[in-house]
Amino acid sequence: MLRYLANRLFNGLLVLFGVVSLVFLIFNLKPGDPARMLADQRSSPEALAAIRLDLGLDLPLGTRYLLYLNDLSPLALMQRADRTRPAYLDPERYSVAAALPLGGDKLLVLKAPYLRFSYQSRRGVAQILAEAFPNTAILAVLSMLLAVVLGLAMGTWAAIKQGTWIDSALLGISALGMSGPSFFVAVLVAWLGGYVWFERIPLPILPALALLLWVVLRFAFPKPSAPQVKRLPLLLRLFPARTSVKRLPLLLIALYLLGLLLHWPWATASLSLPGTGLPMSGNLLDVDPFTGPFLNWKHAILPVFVLGIRPLAVIVQLTRSSLLDVLSQDHIRTARAKGLSERQVVLRHGLRNALMPVLTAVSGWFASLLAGAVFVEYVFGWKGMGLDVLTALER
Repeated sequence: MLRYLANRLFNGLLVLFGVVSLVFLIFNLKPGDPARMLADQRSSPEALAAIRLDLGLDLPLGTRYLLYLNDLSPLALMQRADRTRPAYLDPERYSVAAALPLGGDKLLVLKAPYLRFSYQSRRGVAQILAEAFPNTAILAVLSMLLAVVLGLAMGTWAAIKQGTWIDSALLGISALGMSGPSFFVAVLVAWLGGYVWFERIPLPILPALALLLWVVLRFAFPKPSAPQVKRLPLLLRLFPARTSVKRLPLLLIALYLLGLLLHWPWATASLSLPGTGLPMSGNLLDVDPFTGPFLNWKHAILPVFVLGIRPLAVIVQLTRSSLLDVLSQDHIRTARAKGLSERQVVLRHGLRNALMPVLTAVSGWFASLLAGAVFVEYVFGWKGMGLDVLTALER
């Protein structure tokens, strides 16, 4: 067990080392002068040289890379004799826990990783991340909670109703959730939920009536037989027995489309439902001019919904396939033979044993949500790590 943990830790450190090295090379080989970003275009050459000396930009690339790793490492080699030399132990920058003298002015220091500071805002990167990470974490946790709760319920329902229209509808919804690009879905949801449906939701009467009639007839007459057709109203008897349930909703939809084409006033009539009242953008922390800052949880509804769509779709399909596999095993037949109700069989003996692949997927998706909230935070103006990353790249 210890060997396994050591191997996993070593592999994780290698991945972290590769990511750190790649990030350093990308941002140090790209065009641009950080000294001019900190100063301005009209600064004197002496001022620019002083800024480059302070940032270590006058050093070779290999030396800057080693100093970058030295700043990130909790165990670092520092010196405290000359402020102008590299690896100077500046107490304003480094938070030192312990220091071991190595002779002369050199020290072996145990410290917190130093992430340096932003060229645009002149603030410490650690401070920026500390302020942005809680908002991103809240967004990811709420999105994963939504995905897990709805995904387990929908996946279980699809497995129980295997082969029915409910199963097909739930699988179709999950397929749409997996295929929709995050940026497009975020823009669409923000526009619909935060602008079009903000004050009221118009519900066309004919399509709503057609959907309601289809659901009622579907449950009342799943497969109409001859005796059932005789009990139907006279209008429905005009249609064949096997298609009478389906054609009346289609007739209403056809009348609705024809009315839209010919601009009939009655075809465009709609019910006015209450709007969402959700803004297109906003942060979790809002400010009231009289009472001060407060948590406004409704701002999180739309971004949580968008960010949770993709893991929700994955959890639905994983739950369905895993539960169907478990329900076909021998111990499920034994439980049914003992007289347990179908609810006990599915929830206690089926779903509990089908959760392992779902839990594995949830752990991986949660890490990806923390890293993949960039587009969602940008569209909704959510002040998290993703918005800070895009803002830094744009500048």
